[in-house]
Amino acid sequence: MNLFLLALAIPLAILTIGIALYLATARPYQSSDSVATSYDEWTEDGILEFYWGEHIHLGYYGSPPQQRDFLTAKADFVHEMVRWGGLDGLPAGTTVLDVGCGIGGSSRILGRDYGFAVTGITISPGQVQRAQQLTPPELNVRFQVDDAMALSFPDASFDVVWSIEAGPHMPDKAVFARELMRVLKPGGVLVVADWNQRDDRQIPLNYWEKPVMQQLLDQWSHPAFSSIEGFSELLAATGFVEGNVTTADWTEQTLPSWLDSIWQGIARPKGLVSFGAAGFIKSLREVPTILLMRLAFGAGLCRFGMFRAQRSQTGAQESPASEQLTAGSRTVRV
Repeated sequence: MNLFLLALAIPLAILTIGIALYLATARPYQSSDSVATSYDEWTEDGILEFYWGEHIHLGYYGSPPQQRDFLTAKADFVHEMVRWGGLDGLPAGTTVLDVGCGIGGSSRILGRDYGFAVTGITISPGQVQRAQQLTPPELNVRFQVDDAMALSFPDASFDVVWSIEAGPHMPDKAVFARELMRVLKPGGVLVVADWNQRDDRQIPLNYWEKPVMQQLLDQWSHPAFSSIEGFSELLAATGFVEGNVTTADWTEQTLPSWLDSIWQGIARPKGLVSFGAAGFIKSLREVPTILLMRLAFGAGLCRFGMFRAQRSQTGAQESPASEQLTAGSRTVRV
């Protein structure tokens, strides 16, 4: 009996220590520098690229979801987003700004398969360097360090603005929305894919959702999540949008990505050896957050939002609701 209790106590003690270390080493958002540092570190050691490939975003598995290779599903996501946004009908040479480009996976597909002239921007110098290394010189694709909260480009610079899963890192969602629309040419198209929270103006977070959401913010340097409804309102409030903002919920289509990402460590054990003990610990440390993401998206706490907006042919028209929305954009509720 004593041996049984001892055998039970050891793994429980290890689990308790692991949870304590996980909570004690959280990476809450502090500034844009903390986000850049996190991505620089992930890019430098190569672990994220080994397991997630050149696309640091979720994959597309269809509706209903079908079994697909994890890395193939990520490339499929880009093509599905192009079709959903209506970009597949645009001519070669169309200018695209890829906001939060990572190491350039989407930018290369947009340049190679659609003939677009792409500028990818990220706040991480390490990602820019790696994106440049991976991009063939014959593609009309370039990369630079830039801040999505204060883009360095003049008004009306691009035919298309494109962004995948960058929004959660933005501390002021209203400013982010305005910058995305500002650099679009009149008649240009914005297409965004993002992790979103359920609109808690309609259904407030309950007793277990609040701590889960706080961990999702703190562990991956997210200041706040928007809701699909809230961010579409912020886009409309910029005064740049022609007609309505089109939205869609791709939670079902992307949901298998979370468990598939964990399966990569089992199916491809070479990575656990290649990156040594430090790499193994670093990879293992992300598993609880990934599981929480799967829980949140599966339970409806989080939703995968798609946004499409067209810039009007005239200048920005100030919306009566813009001041109120800007004030609320720093909270989780938008």
